[in-house]
Amino acid sequence: MSELWNTLEQPYQLAITAAIGLALLIVVFVQFQPKAKPALDAKEWQKFKLVDKIVVSPNTAIYRFALKRGERLGLPIGQHVSVSAEIGGKLIQRSYTPTSSDDDLGHFDLLVKSYPTGNISKHFGELRVGDFLSVKGPKGQMKYSPDYATKIGMIAGGTGITPMLQIIRAAMKNPLDTTKISLVYANVNPSDILLKSELDSLAAAHPERFSVFYVLNNPPSGWTGGEGFVTKEMIEKHLPEPVKEEDSLAKGDNRMLMCGPPPMINAMKGHLKALGWPEPRTISKMEDKVFCF
Repeated sequence: MSELWNTLEQPYQLAITAAIGLALLIVVFVQFQPKAKPALDAKEWQKFKLVDKIVVSPNTAIYRFALKRGERLGLPIGQHVSVSAEIGGKLIQRSYTPTSSDDDLGHFDLLVKSYPTGNISKHFGELRVGDFLSVKGPKGQMKYSPDYATKIGMIAGGTGITPMLQIIRAAMKNPLDTTKISLVYANVNPSDILLKSELDSLAAAHPERFSVFYVLNNPPSGWTGGEGFVTKEMIEKHLPEPVKEEDSLAKGDNRMLMCGPPPMINAMKGHLKALGWPEPRTISKMEDKVFCF
């Protein structure tokens, strides 16, 4: 190598040296460049401007809120934010999981289903582009990482898909993440299945790592998914089995995540217990085998 270097004329040596030096300076600059401060504040409410409303069903939309250019929300995967609004003279708060991630710079998205009798959800439905929403966070016990589990089973109902989708997206786009995820997603009508096209695309793109099974209370003619309510048999067929601590080295560490209406989650707890899963705590912790959002 030194012989080749010696054969080069001095101008070429200087040019190569300068190029190498510049490349090293760029590497050092990027490495030590401070990251943009996260937009979220866990203690202080902040107002974010609604810049777009993307309708996904008759009563559900993705609400996109602006961040500063190049700014990230600062939300760990699996956590959520609190939103607040003054309704009827009272300050009402609710928790929502953004469907966007910190890779989506300059904005964050909330998927919300509006109910006529709801407080915050109805308020969302009345928001117009240009309005502001008070947000605080992050909150929650879940902080997903590629070493969280070998296999993850998910049971979601309605808008309970939001924390699941956040984790699924993060896992599938990470080439170093080998986690296998299977989802049972329950709804009433076909039109209630939120972001179905994206879920189907993810399953098609990662058939060895992600699968989804849909369940409907009112299935259409020719429906090939589950019918009625999610049963113990559906869970047993489509989701991973529990792994005992003494078998974890050989079989891996499986986890179960759930999010949906309280009556549904209570029923699922009974099914999981019958299948050998431990009973979840009232407030789930990161280390729990069964985690309820």
